[in-house]
Amino acid sequence: MNAFKRRTKEELAQLVAQDIPEGAYVNLGIGQPTLVANFIPKEREVILQSENGILGMGPAPLAGDEDFDLINAGKQPVTLLKGGAFFHHADSFAMMRGGHLDICVLGAFQVSASGDLANWSTGEQGAIPAVGGAMDLAVGAKQTWVMMDLFTKTGESKIVSACSYPLTGLGCVSRIYSDLATLSCGPDGLGLIDIIDGLDVGTLSQRIGLPVRA
Repeated sequence: MNAFKRRTKEELAQLVAQDIPEGAYVNLGIGQPTLVANFIPKEREVILQSENGILGMGPAPLAGDEDFDLINAGKQPVTLLKGGAFFHHADSFAMMRGGHLDICVLGAFQVSASGDLANWSTGEQGAIPAVGGAMDLAVGAKQTWVMMDLFTKTGESKIVSACSYPLTGLGCVSRIYSDLATLSCGPDGLGLIDIIDGLDVGTLSQRIGLPVRA
């Protein structure tokens, strides 16, 4: 797999941004997903929500223009688009839990072929659990997309038959964006949406260790 030109984090963020439809209300999780805000097409209205209480969040500010009183849930400086608003944390979670978000984009440690999500703890001794609002988002949003590297640093697939890490949500993920391929997941298993040049679905299936429908 090392011989293939993997998608960069920015290329992956751009791919996710292109798939978000006009008028969607979207939450971007901490980590890689925050990059998606920088690639939303200017001609498309997408309303970004941050769980710390922002609606109408814009891309990252230019260097020197940061306002550290205006940050996302990951404590990164952000901008506010015209018509944007900020409000109480409780109202934000009511929005998340009430089914008002069309899409949430989250990072993950593991995703099962059936769409189970594990993204808040590896279960290692001494690891700091960081569930945040992930559970609320995973079950509250109409669609949950995951954005991640397909393999760990030691080469294990993050897509598995059954998650071994503590679960965030059951059957909640519908789409996985990775550095090598974009996949659907659900009760019927994994399906291929797109794949990087030079990599075929058979090799991908073999490396993941699970069948991928072409």
